[in-house]
Amino acid sequence: MNAKSGRLPASVARLRNAVRASLADCAAGDLVLVACSGGPDSLALADAAVFVTGKLQMRLGLVTVDHQLQEGSDVRAKRVAEWAHEQGMDPVEVETVDVGRAGGPEAAARDARYAALTDSGRRHHAKAILLGHTRDDQAETVLLALARGAGPRGLAGMPAISGVYRRPLLDIPRADTVDACARSGLEAWEDPHNSDPRFRRSRLRGVMDTLTQTLGEGLVDNLARSARLIASDNSYLDEQAAAMVEKAVIVPFGLSVTVMEELPEALRTRVIHVWLREVGVPGGALAHKHVAAVDALITDWKGQGDAAMPGRIFVQRKGRHLLAVYAAEGLPKVG
Repeated sequence: MNAKSGRLPASVARLRNAVRASLADCAAGDLVLVACSGGPDSLALADAAVFVTGKLQMRLGLVTVDHQLQEGSDVRAKRVAEWAHEQGMDPVEVETVDVGRAGGPEAAARDARYAALTDSGRRHHAKAILLGHTRDDQAETVLLALARGAGPRGLAGMPAISGVYRRPLLDIPRADTVDACARSGLEAWEDPHNSDPRFRRSRLRGVMDTLTQTLGEGLVDNLARSARLIASDNSYLDEQAAAMVEKAVIVPFGLSVTVMEELPEALRTRVIHVWLREVGVPGGALAHKHVAAVDALITDWKGQGDAAMPGRIFVQRKGRHLLAVYAAEGLPKVG
């Protein structure tokens, strides 16, 4: 509470309201886990979750991941866990992970972190796992997607809900989490990686102030709003694509060229994406170039060879159908 006015600080109120809205479909007794590194974003989120879940009679646990990438990371993780125990959270877990090298340091750390969080959520049958990504993180995600020439999926940024994961703070500025920690007496840890120029997102944070000064104070909010609008369009088109797959897949031959070539590009490429996932292509490795190669078998057919997909799967055209073939088996997979 604000000692002078007796009012709850605005930043704290906004965080609590955001968490409450994110958990609107949860019921009393459900277990919610919060992922907390000890930084201001996740610590403020965890503190808000303590209040909200207590009011809603939900159970609250915490998972902190030790990536073992910095000296003293184990001590920091232990402190976060001790704080969580003090708040009455249960379960409280420190997940120590080994970070690989695939995809670069940032991607490897993220993959290891999500694997640990997912495992913890499954073991404890969590209804939701809360992540502390803010509006600033969303804006950075959109800018990075633009830089690599991403399509609508990338420009939609991070979803507010993705399976068990929830991001309550996507409409909350980073300044609010810092302010909430200060007003609540929470001692947040500042990750030195956030200002390390070796990391692409850290370099972007270093120029965001310049971009804001150049393009206006509304830059961050506008980028985040663009992500929401694009995500809404994506959701509708994805629903249409999922329904169209049922019409385009002719068992046992595969994907019907006749049906596909009548679809507009925006829908056709989404149907291809859904179909490739269904026949076993790993979603995380599926890129625009793969979808484009399959699309060319439909719209620019010149007798070209098979289109190679991740997971050692090949797509070949046979007459008026596309078949997914496993390299190891040499046999078509029924679509």
